[in-house]
Amino acid sequence: MKHHFAYLACTAALVGSALGAAPPAYGPMVHFVDPGESIQKAVDAAQPGDTVLLMPGTFRESVRITTSGLTLRGVGRATVIKPAATKAADSCGRAGNGICVEGTKGSPVVGTTVASLTLSGFAKNGLWATDTDRLTVRKVTAEKNGQWGIAQQGSTRGAFVENTARDNGDAGLFLANSVTEEGGATDTKGAVIKRNRLQGNRTGVTVRRLRNLTVARNDITGNCTAVFVVGDETPPRAGALTVRENRVVGNNKYCAKTARLPFLQGSGIVLTGAEDTLVTRNLITDNAGTSPLSGGVVLFKSLVGATNERNLISDNTLERNAPADLVNTETTTATNTFQDNSCDSSSPTGLC
Repeated sequence: MKHHFAYLACTAALVGSALGAAPPAYGPMVHFVDPGESIQKAVDAAQPGDTVLLMPGTFRESVRITTSGLTLRGVGRATVIKPAATKAADSCGRAGNGICVEGTKGSPVVGTTVASLTLSGFAKNGLWATDTDRLTVRKVTAEKNGQWGIAQQGSTRGAFVENTARDNGDAGLFLANSVTEEGGATDTKGAVIKRNRLQGNRTGVTVRRLRNLTVARNDITGNCTAVFVVGDETPPRAGALTVRENRVVGNNKYCAKTARLPFLQGSGIVLTGAEDTLVTRNLITDNAGTSPLSGGVVLFKSLVGATNERNLISDNTLERNAPADLVNTETTTATNTFQDNSCDSSSPTGLC
């Protein structure tokens, strides 16, 4: 393993040492990793503030990160991580994941970044994160993974920006309070899902039982459902979210029903059991199907009976969505507001 040090003031340090001054503390370290070398060894050797830089090529392993302030970065699409050729020895790989960023309750991994690489072909998730704060995932391509492309639970203030998630078995991007426990929505304290490209997944973006989060300026096309905001009756309710300025076009892939959901096809932005959510200034066109969740913007009572309440659907442009541009299946229509949308059809009538 090659280790390279980068100091911003090497000359000054030498001069200072010659004059008898105390030597400065060493700065952050960059660990270069070539194909055939172990990413995990470099990550294990790194300290907070260090960067592990992956060179072009294909790496066959899974990587577990538990260090705060670490950056794991490739050089773009030329850096590819795929499953190990033999049975994985680490817990991340044994679970079927590519990269795992894992803290613990009460002791999150803070300020770590994963950027500029591809995660492809893992049995479960391309990237899995749990118990993190201020995790940044940027310019990562997650493709053809068995469950989620990029996923996170139990975390705060994450930033998921300029990623590509395509052809994953479930959601391209998935954020939740917990995937193992029932419970009320948790406050993400301002997590952001922004400027991502989400194509060919079961769902482009799933936000489950969370509050205080923004989904903005994403390009979402060719999925079964573009955006799925999921809540239930357990307080605090999911919501206080913003879904804005997304391009939601032609999400007409067919996905078979599951134990929890009917078949999916032709769904743009779906809210189930959410409250106080703003859906605004989105372009939503050509999403068409016959699923109970089909349509441009769909308000649907959750499968456990939780209604949508006090949501505002405004200033969206909707065209050629079926069965309608705006769909509200709630029986209590007074609690949700539809205003200033450009659309041609709604169910019930009168929402455009």
